[in-house]
Amino acid sequence: MENKFRNKILKLALPITAQQFMLALVSACDAFMLGGLNQNSLSAVSLASQITFVFNLILTALTIGENMFVAQYYGKKDFDGLRTSAGLVLKYVVAVSGFFFIATLFVPETLMRLFTNDIILIDYGVKYLKLIGLSYVFSGILQVLQGILKNCGYVGKCTMISTIVVCVNIALNAVLIYGYFGFPRMEIAGAALATVIANGIGLVITIYILHLKKELWVGISDIKKRKINITTKFWKHVYPVLLNELVWGGGFTMYSVILGHLGSDAVAANSIANITKNLLICVCTGFGYGGSIIVGNLLGEGNLFEARKSGNTLCKIAVFSGILTGGMILLLTPVILHFTNLTDIAGGYLKYMLFMSSYYVIGKSINSMTIGGIFPAGGDTKFGLKCDMVTMWCFAVPLGCIVAFVLKLPVLMVYFVLNLDELVKLPAVFKHYRQYKWVKNLTETEN
Repeated sequence: MENKFRNKILKLALPITAQQFMLALVSACDAFMLGGLNQNSLSAVSLASQITFVFNLILTALTIGENMFVAQYYGKKDFDGLRTSAGLVLKYVVAVSGFFFIATLFVPETLMRLFTNDIILIDYGVKYLKLIGLSYVFSGILQVLQGILKNCGYVGKCTMISTIVVCVNIALNAVLIYGYFGFPRMEIAGAALATVIANGIGLVITIYILHLKKELWVGISDIKKRKINITTKFWKHVYPVLLNELVWGGGFTMYSVILGHLGSDAVAANSIANITKNLLICVCTGFGYGGSIIVGNLLGEGNLFEARKSGNTLCKIAVFSGILTGGMILLLTPVILHFTNLTDIAGGYLKYMLFMSSYYVIGKSINSMTIGGIFPAGGDTKFGLKCDMVTMWCFAVPLGCIVAFVLKLPVLMVYFVLNLDELVKLPAVFKHYRQYKWVKNLTETEN
């Protein structure tokens, strides 16, 4: 049984890890190529990308809800319920992505002023936002449709699609940013346009593959279908996730706001540190996502004991992968410092930011597996909201503001305070996990 579980989690987690890594690689390439232009381009995109970050928070909440129900309905082999719940999510995602598209198109300067008062960074950021908005529509629909495939055993196809998207994006980045092969040199706007085109191609491929799986295809009738019991149950479990994502993401965005007012050097160093974390944390994210699918399938089958046993194994994996990721950050620090084109001050910031990131990712790995994976698989979504409300908005954000703007301590001290949130919540997370409130079958009352 242990070998069977190990093979199953690897079969799920490794393709998802590869997919997450490929997606994070786009941001890394953006930073590398834009950093080759100038530090202001890198800093501006880092701040403008906070709008994308906020959009992804809402998208993540909705797709976590999708995963809860699609995984359990698939475990139950109830394809009508599967399509109805996915259609419900798709309807909400289209509305949200449309709103963000309109906002970035018509009020980009207002959005940039939320994060910085530097006129040069605002000007660069506006050029990026005016083009990137359409990618929200493409990527939103793409994530919902890929959520169906992942939860129904087609993780490999999603990885293949993501690989294509990333390769196209990186190639177009080079062509459009620098103006190769006769194309105009678009610089920061080229990075945005490359993302739009790549996501559009990924969406077309995903629609084609999903349309071939007749039992999984979400048609217009599924989107229009209204089942009060599914809608009510969906929002009962998803609204805490949505609030949690906004609470956590709002706090994380405040970190960028705080650092954004400490100068371009702080912004640039933080951007590289975040990209490094996002690239290497993919292993933890992949196991967290894969774990949520396994636990969700088991709960949908009604096999509660095996779900609990699998959760215990997944937590051990999270600790190991977090330590491994932290070690990799430490080993790669000299290489990252060598290849980044930063000022001496920004480079000094980055060195110590990477050290602090090395222990931050251990807490992040554990919390991704539990709060982001195991707990939601069984519909236990309110704990994460309470946890992030306390650790971010009652601790990290106010303390960070005090340290930065009242005490006016050095940038690295501010960064240290802002990276404590994942660690201070660990005792509460372990205590809540051992209460096993997440061991629930969400479909058992369905007819």
